[in-house]
Amino acid sequence: MKTSFKALISATVLIASFGLTTTLQAADRQFLNVSYDATREFYDEFNKSFGSWWTSKTGQKVDFKQSHGGSGKQARAVVDGLKADVVTLALANDIDEIVKSGQIQPGWQKEFPYNSAPYTSTIVFMVRKGNPKNIKDWPDLVKPGVEIITPNPKTGGLPRWVYLSAWGYELTQPGGNEAKAKAFVGKLYHNVKVMDSAARASMTTFAERGIGDVLLTWENEALVTQKALGKDKFEIIYPSVSILTEPSVAIVDKTVEKDGNKWLATAYINYMYSPLGQNMVAKHYYRPRNQEVLAKYRNQFPPLKTFTIDEVFGGWSNAQKTHFANGAIFDQLYNSKR
Repeated sequence: MKTSFKALISATVLIASFGLTTTLQAADRQFLNVSYDATREFYDEFNKSFGSWWTSKTGQKVDFKQSHGGSGKQARAVVDGLKADVVTLALANDIDEIVKSGQIQPGWQKEFPYNSAPYTSTIVFMVRKGNPKNIKDWPDLVKPGVEIITPNPKTGGLPRWVYLSAWGYELTQPGGNEAKAKAFVGKLYHNVKVMDSAARASMTTFAERGIGDVLLTWENEALVTQKALGKDKFEIIYPSVSILTEPSVAIVDKTVEKDGNKWLATAYINYMYSPLGQNMVAKHYYRPRNQEVLAKYRNQFPPLKTFTIDEVFGGWSNAQKTHFANGAIFDQLYNSKR
């Protein structure tokens, strides 16, 4: 954390040393953050805070713009020409897809702390008040008559974390193996009632349209919804074990080299690691990396047992190829449902 914040200050010094002409010539500058579905409110506040800080240090006023949608769909939009200065997506594999297009340089995960993942989250269950289907853990999701709401793993980041969390649960049980995990996840998706394209759409289906018995979603989305709509309407269930989700951030090198936003983009991401940025992370119910900030919010985040994608699946590249590529295991399970 100290290294990151020093990098933020160093960027400011470098900007000041060569940036006077730039400031005079381009006092107003545009900047686009292409993000996933659940981060709208966070980046709305973050952009205002960082924008004020940046103006106070450089004199530049920046017009920050946001684009949100399913993480996989957002990555494809950047590959197809959407000019993002930074991408803040739900999983590292989506950024790796942009790397393949030549717009982000390889090695992007080493540019910022924690493999360029400034916060974490996990997968939880949201049920209706009273938990009428008595859903406590993953095995309860495959019982007959349970209607699940979760997005499509082919279009969003959250649903890939959901899928892998369920697979990892079964795989790590006593006597667990790949065949049992595949059978378990197949049963789970047979119980999916509605499969929207992204996390926010699934939340709308469950919370506003009243469809389904249980929503599988981000911890932060569940906490935000419960706060907004009331604990008298929804309960949050933490399963016995879940996956540690690590949304990733990266500078889109090709864009910032062209529009001159390299230092702006670097400072923007470093600001997320600063104490102020980490407090905003926690305020929006993401788990901050800064342990001092996390300790301040200990009542908000119950302890939980998690596993990582590297530990159970050998990393995102392997998980993507095995489970989510065209014709891979998810397609096999989904086609068998129809």
